[in-house]
Amino acid sequence: MVIRGRAPLRVSFGGGGTDVEPFCLEQGGAVLGSTINKYAYCSIVPRADEQIIVHSLDFDMTVKYNTRENYVYDGKLDLVKAALKAMNIQKGCEVYLQCDAPPGSGLGTSSTVMVAMLIAMARWKGIELDGYQLADLAYQVEREDLKIAGGYQDQYASTFGGINFIEFHGRNNVVVNPLRIKKEILHELQYNLLLCYTGNVHVSANIIKDQVSNYGKQDAFQAMCEVKALAYAMKDELLKGNLYSFGKLLNYSWESKKRMSSKITNPQVDELYGEAVKAGALGGKLLGAGGGGYLLMFCPYNVRHKVAARMEEAGGQHTDWNFELRGAQSWISNEERWDYGKVTVQLPDKEYEFHV
Repeated sequence: MVIRGRAPLRVSFGGGGTDVEPFCLEQGGAVLGSTINKYAYCSIVPRADEQIIVHSLDFDMTVKYNTRENYVYDGKLDLVKAALKAMNIQKGCEVYLQCDAPPGSGLGTSSTVMVAMLIAMARWKGIELDGYQLADLAYQVEREDLKIAGGYQDQYASTFGGINFIEFHGRNNVVVNPLRIKKEILHELQYNLLLCYTGNVHVSANIIKDQVSNYGKQDAFQAMCEVKALAYAMKDELLKGNLYSFGKLLNYSWESKKRMSSKITNPQVDELYGEAVKAGALGGKLLGAGGGGYLLMFCPYNVRHKVAARMEEAGGQHTDWNFELRGAQSWISNEERWDYGKVTVQLPDKEYEFHV
């Protein structure tokens, strides 16, 4: 028996950074975003002994613990140790982790991995967690137990899935508003958005800390307020299907967000963004805290190919993607059914036998 958890990664369109304390506590934050068809996976294979063996498939790393372990957070698979501790895992198991994007890509990878682990462990232990309980636990483990700087949006986006407008007022005061968008609008939006990997990753915690330190500065604070207001405006335009306005507002949001911290952008990102706009893109933004990762650009259909080509020439890597409207899920895979054997098929002319 294998217990699996899967959680989708996310892209944010507007409001990123307003979900971080103290802004969201004092002013209220709001983020417009969606999950996409790239995922973090957690597989748990129960063992008969007290060993816990963790395999990070992306980093080709294996670490062994014991169920009686006094976990020490030393920078080595701390997310896993914190999840094991939070879920009080006292039985031996093997844990396999894999993610479709690297850490620091701006798609919420670390939080999504945490959600995938927690939902798989809850399934194994027979614990029922609703969406808010799961997202809140993921936030607690990552932000409070591990002291990793960041906001609320990643845990809630990954848990609930779909296109949401999420409002934040601090711990236990988050409201996820699913948006009912017509299919034709959704298809058109996806067609007009390009996802481009810049080739660099970032340490989001450092950028978040710099943003928080700028909270008391007038220009940075005003920029945060503008980013929040733009999230509401983008939500309204998206619901109405005014995608040209949506694309232009992306640009306004990016210009405002850059004023929140000097670490949000860099010359390479600015060059990629500038080339995309020259080729006809209406607007876009760097996903996540900033500094690197994925760049999302809105392009009218008749210049989409030109924008993609120009960004590739400038060093970007075009990435295929689509919306994922489902959130975190768990299931049980009966791998014993995968035993080698033979398959026979009786057709009118003869019987066929295949060894598998």
